[in-house]
Amino acid sequence: MSVDQLLKRILKKKVSVGIIGLGYVGLPLVLRFCEEGFKVIGFDVDRKKVDLLKRGRSYLKNIPSYRITRFIRNGLLEVTDNFSHLRRPDCILICVPTPLTEKKEPDLQYIENTTASIQSHLRKGQLIVLESTTYPGTTEELIRPRLESTGLKVGRDFFLGYSPEREDPGNKGFTTSQIPKVVSGVTPSCKKMVATLYGQVIRKVIPVSSPKVAELTKLLENIYRSVNIALVNELKMLADRMGIDIWEVIEAASTKPFGFTPFYPGPGMGGHCIPVDPYYLSWKAQEYDFATRFILLAGEINVHVPYYVVSKVQDALNGMGKGLKGSKILILGVAYKKDVDDARESPALAIMDLLQKKGATLLYHDPFIPILPHFRKYHFKLQSSPLTLPLLRRMDAAVIITDHSQVDYEGVVKNVPIVIDTRNVTKGMKRWNKKIVKA
Repeated sequence: MSVDQLLKRILKKKVSVGIIGLGYVGLPLVLRFCEEGFKVIGFDVDRKKVDLLKRGRSYLKNIPSYRITRFIRNGLLEVTDNFSHLRRPDCILICVPTPLTEKKEPDLQYIENTTASIQSHLRKGQLIVLESTTYPGTTEELIRPRLESTGLKVGRDFFLGYSPEREDPGNKGFTTSQIPKVVSGVTPSCKKMVATLYGQVIRKVIPVSSPKVAELTKLLENIYRSVNIALVNELKMLADRMGIDIWEVIEAASTKPFGFTPFYPGPGMGGHCIPVDPYYLSWKAQEYDFATRFILLAGEINVHVPYYVVSKVQDALNGMGKGLKGSKILILGVAYKKDVDDARESPALAIMDLLQKKGATLLYHDPFIPILPHFRKYHFKLQSSPLTLPLLRRMDAAVIITDHSQVDYEGVVKNVPIVIDTRNVTKGMKRWNKKIVKA
């Protein structure tokens, strides 16, 4: 299939789209293409996800099942764990995880395995786009040579590009179609192909000169947040020693109509992006004999925050004449952010691990995460406890880590002897000030 032929088919929505990885990034993208009338094949190695989707059921809180059911029924959506079907779609989008190793180095096994699967079934006329966050050079240095080893030539026989995901689960103000999409291609024809495809489902497409530019764009977005979160977390710890309420400081600074963007402190960093992505650039920078000191310092500060929170819990209990060992502590919220069902890299996990190692007995409540799954570094055999009055009165302390909207925080503060608040949700509860510790 020639460049012009594939472009015409994209514009007429006659191409089929394959999306590999049906998680928080891939599944919304699947639905967006289906909504515009494209036939979509979803691929995932997780058989449980595939079976649920085939039955029209969602496993993500922010995606209701009815959005999936209608596309399964009308035949626009097919899902499979059989990667031999990769020869069928005209356009393949890669939305697989890019975690870190224990040594905080890029773990590209999912991209490598996916590339190998595509390589085995690559045919002329296919468009391949990587969406996973990664270091600059991944598309051209890792994926391109492996696909060209088939004898097919990029820009002539197949097309290759990069377009970083920008999903923000739980943010109802920005849907997939509303978030501008940065796109790039290995060759000019590749870039045109990628821009045309996404232009059918995203309102605004921003072409850039190369995949490296697009890859670094994504990293910059998350490093910007990482550095600013580290800054405000460091100031939080300093303000605590100085007896100053950092939240009041931020609120006052936010009244400046220019030159200031508010960032808010918390119990640490979480999610699949901000705690991970900066290290991808730091690792790649070593290839150029360059030390990313600022980025690494921000990472060090953010990694330290859970230790600070645990120290505040310990101090609060000491003030009541109790030790941390043997104390019953209720963790409020284990998701990495408000009103989502994703606990990946959540600071709650590090805080819970530290508290357990110091001998505390833990319970948790999270309306979005009924059972804690097995994580890369942590395995807690716990399930969410309902916030009953007897339970609250049995607790020695409660730690607010995730500020979910559904929780009755005033009821918690009223009935638990001491509450450690990392999110400022107890602001305004002045009658209970003696029971509240900001952390």
